[in-house]
Amino acid sequence: MANSTFNGPIRSENGFEQISIADVTGVVTTNFDIDASGNIDSSGSIATSSTITARRAVNTDFNAAPAATETLTAAQSGTLFLINGAAANIVNLPALSTGNVGVTYDFQLTVAVGGSVTTTFVLPGSAVSNFQGMLTLVSGTAANPVSDVAGDTLTLPNSTVANARISMTCVADDGTNSTWMVTALSTPIATIS
Repeated sequence: MANSTFNGPIRSENGFEQISIADVTGVVTTNFDIDASGNIDSSGSIATSSTITARRAVNTDFNAAPAATETLTAAQSGTLFLINGAAANIVNLPALSTGNVGVTYDFQLTVAVGGSVTTTFVLPGSAVSNFQGMLTLVSGTAANPVSDVAGDTLTLPNSTVANARISMTCVADDGTNSTWMVTALSTPIATIS
C-alpha cells in the first residue's frame, strides 16, 4: 500500500490503530492504539523532542467518611489514592493477571486511622500472593525499616497518624501467584500478614 500525505487534521470518531500482519498466519497485532476516549496504548517506545505534560490521577473513593471496599484495576496504575482512616477501608488489589506486572499505586492517609478500625490492602486469592515490604516507623528520630516478605494483607493499624504513605508495585504475576513490592511510612508501623 502506498504512503498518504495529508494537509490538515486527520479526524476519527472511533480512534486510530497502527497494526502489523504476520506474513504466514495473517494474525493482526495492534502496536499502537488511540481509543475513542483518547486513551493511548502502545507496545513500543514513545519518544518526543517536545515536552509531554501529564497529570497524575488522584482518586478520592476511600477519602469519604463511610467505609469503602473496592477492587482496584490495572487501568488505575499510577493513581494516588487518598484515604480517610476514620473508616474501616478495604483496598483489594486487582485479580491475578500477567498484565498486572508493572502496575503501581500510591496511597496517602488524609485522616488518622480510627482507634477501633484498620485500613487494609488485600492481595487476590488465598495464600497465593505476597507483599514484599519495607516497613518504616516514622517517629521523628532514627527509625529502622523492617523487611517482611510473606503475607497477602498489609494493614495500617488503629491510630496510624495522618500523612502515612504507601507505595506498591506488582513485580511478578503469572496469573496464579503474584508478588507486590511495598514501601510503607507510618506511625505506628504497618504490618504484613
